Amino acid sequence: MHRSESDADMQRNYQEYARTVYKYLLSLTQNEQTAEELTQETFFQAIQSCEKYDGSCSMPTWLCAIAKNVLRTYRRKHPPQEKIDDIPEEAFSIPSAEEGAEASDERVRLFRRLHGLPEPYREVLYLRIYGGLSFREIGEVHSKTENWARVTFYRGKEKLKEDLSL
Repeated sequence: MHRSESDADMQRNYQEYARTVYKYLLSLTQNEQTAEELTQETFFQAIQSCEKYDGSCSMPTWLCAIAKNVLRTYRRKHPPQEKIDDIPEEAFSIPSAEEGAEASDERVRLFRRLHGLPEPYREVLYLRIYGGLSFREIGEVHSKTENWARVTFYRGKEKLKEDLSL
């Protein structure tokens, strides 16, 4: 494949899969600007290594694997500055003083429990809830079936419910 042909293919892939990659990264970073930046870097890396794509997995799976590596590199260079425990209550939307304190406590408790879930439950829940990915897209990201994503989401949700009832 000539370079110009692979560039054209990558342009088509960008138009088709950039949103999936962005939503994947957004679910992992919880930051729109960072997700956008890392999406751009993901496609830059994909262009640099397009000759390595052998078709053994789907294009979105390959791109999300690159995105995961880009995110790892980013996190090594930019470690998180604060943990969820350190975020002040004012950062959460509070409907009223009494309800707000309870809602904020519940929200922090939920995030703690979600963060404590083992993989792949945690990542599947993040991708579905915060990334807005479909079960099909989640399956593609993990090189699994749509049904695997549904079952993993359900089991993760059940584990979360168990943890919250303790």
